[in-house]
Amino acid sequence: MASKQLVNNLARLSRSSQTWVAPLSSVRNSSSRSDIEKVTHTGQVFDKDDYRNVRFTNAKRYVNENWGIKLIEDVPPKECTERVVFCDGGDGPLGHPKVYINLDKPGNHICGYCGLRFVKKEGHH
Repeated sequence: MASKQLVNNLARLSRSSQTWVAPLSSVRNSSSRSDIEKVTHTGQVFDKDDYRNVRFTNAKRYVNENWGIKLIEDVPPKECTERVVFCDGGDGPLGHPKVYINLDKPGNHICGYCGLRFVKKEGHH
């Protein structure tokens, strides 16, 4: 008897749930906002009909425009007089493992961890 009532209640609930789920699907499928279509620094972008866009139906999607690779380009190269320099990222424990960079060849030399650039001053050998 109790199981029959449970089945009837579930059937009634499933019929009524279709009326409140339908509007959500139409909002999700008709979304054409530009903030949803922005690409993140990791290259993540969802299709217009992707179910994961539902979390942005009533809120703006914020994408940080200050990507690390763009920020490090603003830092000028460090001019050094030595042939071999090291980079540890600075800031003690907030840095990275120490790496040694050979500056014998002309031009900028980039740290593989943090992207800082080093260049040997002209006239030093």
